[in-house]
Parts: sequence; structure tokens; C-alpha cells
Amino acid sequence: MNKINYYLAAVLFMFATVMVQAQEQTERQAGHTNQSKFRQMYQEFSTPNAYRSASGAPGPAYYQQQANYKMDIELDDKNSKIYGEETITYINNSPDDLEFLWVQLDQNVREKGNKSALRNSSSLNGAVPVSQFAGSHMKGAEFDGGFKIQHVKGSNGKDLPYTINQTMMRVDLPTALKSQDQISFSIKWWYNIPDHTVSRARSGYESFAKDGNKAYVIAQFFPRMAVYSDVEGWQNHQFWGSGEFALPFGDYEVNITVPADHVLDATGELQNRKEVFSKDMMKRYEKAVKSFDKPVVIVTQKEAEAAEKGFSKDKKTWKFIAKNVRDYGFATSRKFIWDMQNVKLPSGKTAMAVSLYPKEGNPLWEEYSTKAVAHTLRSYSAHTFDYPYPKAISVHAKQQGMEYPMICWNYGRPNEDGTYSDRTKYGMISVIIHEVGHNFFPMIVNSDERQWGWMDEGLDTFMQYMAEQEFGDEFPDAIAPNAKYPSRRGEPSKIVPYMAGDQSFITPIMANPENVYQLGNNAYGKPATALNILRETVMGRELFDHAFKTYSHRWMFKHPTPEDFFRTMEDASAVDLDYFWRGWFYTTDYVDMGVKEVKKYQVSNKPPKQIRDVMEQRNLKLSDLPPMVFLADMDSDDFDANLKGKNPSDVSKTLKEFMMDNLTAAERAAVKEPKFFYEVTFNKPGGIPMPLIVEYSYADGSKENVTYPAEVWRMSDKEVKKVISSQKELTGVVVDPKAETADIDTTNNSWPAKEVKSGFDKFKGNVKQ
Repeated sequence: MNKINYYLAAVLFMFATVMVQAQEQTERQAGHTNQSKFRQMYQEFSTPNAYRSASGAPGPAYYQQQANYKMDIELDDKNSKIYGEETITYINNSPDDLEFLWVQLDQNVREKGNKSALRNSSSLNGAVPVSQFAGSHMKGAEFDGGFKIQHVKGSNGKDLPYTINQTMMRVDLPTALKSQDQISFSIKWWYNIPDHTVSRARSGYESFAKDGNKAYVIAQFFPRMAVYSDVEGWQNHQFWGSGEFALPFGDYEVNITVPADHVLDATGELQNRKEVFSKDMMKRYEKAVKSFDKPVVIVTQKEAEAAEKGFSKDKKTWKFIAKNVRDYGFATSRKFIWDMQNVKLPSGKTAMAVSLYPKEGNPLWEEYSTKAVAHTLRSYSAHTFDYPYPKAISVHAKQQGMEYPMICWNYGRPNEDGTYSDRTKYGMISVIIHEVGHNFFPMIVNSDERQWGWMDEGLDTFMQYMAEQEFGDEFPDAIAPNAKYPSRRGEPSKIVPYMAGDQSFITPIMANPENVYQLGNNAYGKPATALNILRETVMGRELFDHAFKTYSHRWMFKHPTPEDFFRTMEDASAVDLDYFWRGWFYTTDYVDMGVKEVKKYQVSNKPPKQIRDVMEQRNLKLSDLPPMVFLADMDSDDFDANLKGKNPSDVSKTLKEFMMDNLTAAERAAVKEPKFFYEVTFNKPGGIPMPLIVEYSYADGSKENVTYPAEVWRMSDKEVKKVISSQKELTGVVVDPKAETADIDTTNNSWPAKEVKSGFDKFKGNVKQ
């Protein structure tokens, strides 16, 4: 055995002796199953199959259904009703024969007798906001909502039997729809449009008392096919109000008849522009197509104010075609101002950024709406894929933030005198980014919102955070000088209050939206923060961005599940993230890491007490041991103040001899002998393993930053030790110095421990003397 191996063997022998002695004094314990946070997620994940591969990509047998629609819609502005008739062509691409079809009737959530309003607990408080009190306890006549189905007919004109169960309608077929076959049937209906400012409906109208007009934002206005997939079969979960939508892709031909003095835009490409546009509007539109630097106004505020007084009894039909979309929406009013700007995407392709808003939205909307739309298309396209649709529309709605293919509703209204606060401005820009961003998730990457709300809201909120931070770069005049965009969600510190909250009111992200306590934090804030941390701290931008783009491209115009996302992120990055998904998405664990203890050591010329005790028990003398280097705890009686700061080789004769025997003179001259030795114990009271980011401070004023990977916790979920050997004296240790991990308790993050003022001390400090 050479001297190096002999030396190592001696050290291992001594510590093994101590460990064996400790184990002999401990009772034998029962075995246990694998509880490691780093175990593979075979229990949580379903087995890959021909439909969905283990890599997270669609499998060779992947299929999805298609539903094409031809619709004629008429808006009764006077009575706030919608009348419609549609022909649905449903194509069965599945391997299964279907005995019946499921159709969604989401308007029925407001039908008289619907159970939606009864599903939540209610209570009385000593003080209630006046609007909430009036809405809850001073109701007038119950709103007569819900679809009024007039008929369901087959292509032969004969009635098809159907059964309505709350918000779902089963259409029974005379013969099973065979695999790879298709069927056409028609539905005729009408319904009363709700006032969305009162009922907080996702679509409806707003009344303007001063001029007697209404502005309509219309969606969920037609019976829509449910999804049939390899994962759920029929996705026929009821619409209770929180869980949003699961929809198949299809092609739409939609004719919408409204008062002739209305301005209207909708999902799809307008087919009869010259019929519904004036000559001035056509000239302005042609100018907008060529304008890439600023919006062009198609309908001016002056023209909109004049139209407000008209109340035309004539009608006009707007005709649209939309290809490969999962839903449909439109907005219409005689109050709308209309502007447009063309946007160049990363590939060089273009899409139109569009805004519709009443004068009540100005001057805020004319300044920022279309800018925000254009910026969103550029930002999201750069991080995922080029926006594939011809336009994206932002519509002003007083209290709304809601999304549909190519069109969305957004809030943000100035005061009546036109002034507005920064909060209103940033709130408006942020909601536009978010809702336009939903075109990517879930309108194109078409996740099941009713089952997994975080897959669209969380991913979109994460993308929104990146777009917001980039907004200030593109429009520096829009934010304060030298300031970051004030994002509401995304930064790790913003989610700490939620994750540190009462566990009785926290639900894992992997839960149905109807069954969570705090939907905003659960489906928006926490997953967005998790992905931001994954990008900035765990994976790094290069690996994350490639994996995220891979997921986006794989599942464009398809129906991904959470597992498809989790698997793809690992498949495209070679980063094992099972511990991350398990901790952040499947549990309500939180992040909490700290510095438990720092022990100081010095090289000594005699064995420390721990070793002396073992030698005494084994009847060993120093001469019985191989040459060894001894370390003494500087807080013990073995500490010798005369040895502090000395080179180890000047203290330990055996070390000096080892260096003389094994190193050349040149190698010995190059050696930088550490004078200070520390054993730092980091602990993890929180359940989520995260990278251990540490800042070490030294007596000379220098700092060193080390990021230990999350795998540092794989052998011990409670604590881990790290040895620091340095020529400089260690004076401070800080865990997560830049607040990158959403650590919920920073009082344990420092050594020496920082004094934490009590609430009373803080109060006293704020009191003027």
C-alpha cells in the first residue's frame, strides 16, 4: 500500500470505528419503503403507451377528434338576446365507435335551478362591501339564463333524441359513429345575454347609462362539442364556474348579424370587409397593414361618439372563416373605437394587433392596448413558436379578463376625467399580455382547462412574467426610470406568503380548479413561480428554453396532459426533475433552508478527545496508528490559540513528512495551505429540495458564491454538511442571498444569526420621538 492510500485508510478506520460504536448502541430499526424525494415518479405517472410516449411526445397512435361549425348568429341589441343555428360536422378519428356525443352548454350555469350557486359555503360577517351585500342579499327577479334549445336534428332533418344534464347535453345517435367516420347534425337555440358587470360572467354586456348603449363581449354562446381523448374518453365534467374549458379543434364559418351601426370583430378572417367597412375604414385598414411601428385608427373616437347616438334599426351581417381553432368569440358595439397595427414575428411572418374600446377607455387604451398586444405576440413567439393566426384582438371590458382564439377581453379603465394611476396602467398592460398570451396556452397548446387549470393559467402567467420584464426594454418610457416592470406574479418572493400560509387552505397544484381554496395562487402564481425558478436557478435559461420550446412545438394544435409537459422538460434537457415536480406540483410542501451550525477547526499536533476516547477503548497508542492529521474543534478544550492561522504543515509533523515524500519541490511551492477549516451544517425544515445557494463572506471583505445542486439533499432530507478549507477566515454564511428559491423563512438563513426585530420593536422604530 502506498503512503497516500495508507493515510486515507487510517482516517477511514478511525471514523468507521466511531460509527460502529454508535450503531452498536442503537436498537435495530424496521425497514421502510423508498421515501426519497428524488425517487422516480412511476407511482404518479401513468404508463406510456402508443398514444403518448415516455419522452412526452405524441405517440405513433395519437389521435384527436375534429368538430367543424357553420353558424348563423343574430344579436338582438334591444332585448339583449342571442339567436343561433349551427351545423356541426363531427369527425371521429378515434379507434372507438361512439354510441352518443356530448355537447357543452356552458350558458346553463346561469339557468334557473342550476346547482352551481349552491356548491360553496356561505357565511355572514360584521362588515360586508356594499356591492357584495347588495348582490348577495338584495336580489331582484332571478335572471332567466341558460340555453333555450329549440331543436337538435340529424342531417336528414329528423329530430335526434337528447338529454340535458346541467351544463352537458348527450345527443343519442341512431347508429354508432364508426371509427374514422363523421356525422353532421344541427342545433337551434337562443338565450338571454347576462350583464357581466353584475354576474361576473365570462361573457355578456356592459350598459352605459349616459348614452343608453351596450358593449358586448360574447363567448360560450353556442353549444360546443366536448373532447373525446385517449386519456379521459368523453371529457364531460360539468361546468361549475371555475374549471374552464376542454375543446376540440375545428374549422368555423360564422355569420353574425348585428345593428348596422355596430363595429364588430371576431375569431377568424373577415370575408366581406368591403361590405361592412366604409371607404374611409378601408383606406385606414390598408394603411394599418403596412404600419409596423404604430397603430392606425380604423374607427376614430369622434366617429364612435357619433354612432352612439344613432341606434340604427337596420342590420348588417359580418362573415368570418377561422381555420383550426378550438373556440369562437366576438365583440360588438356602436361605441367601439378601433385601431390596428401589423406585427413582424421572429420568422418574418406577420399578424395584426387589434384593439376595440369605447371612449371610456381613453386615453389609456389608445396609448397602450395595441402596443401590449404587439409586444405579447413578439415575446411569446420568441419563447415558443411563431403566432400562427392572422390577428390578435384586445377588447375593453370593465371587469373582464378572458380569452378566446384571436380575441380577448381586458379591464383597465381611467377615471372619468381621463386620469389614471400607475396601478391601473400596469394592471391593464398586464392583463392584456396575459389574455393575448392565452392564444398560445391553451388556444394552440390545447390543454384541458377543466381538469388542469394550471396548465394554461400557470404556463401563461410564467410567460406573462417574461413578457412584462421585456416590455420595459421595448417601451422604456412606459415605466419609471431605472425600474423593473412591477410584475404581480412570477418572482419567488411573491409566492412566499401563500406557501407559508395555513395548510388547511392550501391545495396541491395538481388538483381540479373546482377543488382548490385559492385559485389565483394555486393555478397562476405558484406554477408560474416554479417555472421561473426552474429557468433561472435549477436548469438555467439555455436548457430550460430549449425544453420549453420543444414542449410547445410538440403539442401545438394537440391535447397535452401534465405528464406530457413533465416528461418533455426532462427529455429535452437531460435534467432529472422528478423531485421538483413532486415537491412543487404534487404536494403543499414549502421551501425552507438554513444554516444550522458552523464548526471551526484547526490542524492540531495531538488527537482530539473524540479520537482519544476511541483509542482508550481499543487500547491503542498513537504509535499503533498510521500517520494521521488531527483536527481540533476550536470550541473545545483541544483548541490551542498559539496555533491559530498557522500553516497545517508547520503544525503537523506527519503532514510535512507526507508532503516531502510525495510532492516535488515545485509542487510544494505551489501549494496554498488552508489555515482555516469549517464544517458548515445546512438544514432543511421545508419539504421541497432545492439548490442550496450560499454566499460565503471572509475577513478580508471578499465573498464567494456557491450553488450546490438540489441533489445535495438526496442522501439526507434534513441536513447536509459542507467543509470549507480556506486561507481566509470565514466571517459569514448566507443561504439564498438573492431570494431565488421562495424560501418562506429567512430568519434561519444566516450565520452568525441576524437579529430579528419583534413586531413591537418595529413599531417603536417607526414612532416619532
